[in-house]
Amino acid sequence: MSDTDLTVVTPAAGEPVKPKIGSYRRHLLVCTGPRCSADGASQALFDSLGDKLKAAGLATGDLRVKRSRVGCFAACKGGPIVCVQPDGTWYYNVTPDNMDRIIGEHLCHGRHVEELVFHQAGEE
Repeated sequence: MSDTDLTVVTPAAGEPVKPKIGSYRRHLLVCTGPRCSADGASQALFDSLGDKLKAAGLATGDLRVKRSRVGCFAACKGGPIVCVQPDGTWYYNVTPDNMDRIIGEHLCHGRHVEELVFHQAGEE
């Protein structure tokens, strides 16, 4: 292997570095804003997701799910609120037990938990 095979490109001073992210199938957005659940239930739900996704086999591989906290969805009733992207599925009343159902049914098997869906993108 020659030196030319190992070319490393470094950005010029002051230039932004292009970020990298691992591939994932779905992105779980959890509202942790204070109006969604004033008692901190949304943050606790978010904090529990790492272990829940790992236990379901969704932390790596083809079905990997990325999770992010969101400050406010402006859908402040019935929280905690969770949105599954790119599916455009919005869930309300996401208790720990309901999150287990969403993980098992939606994220693992692609079936919405209909009684918890309050909005589905593309439907009126």
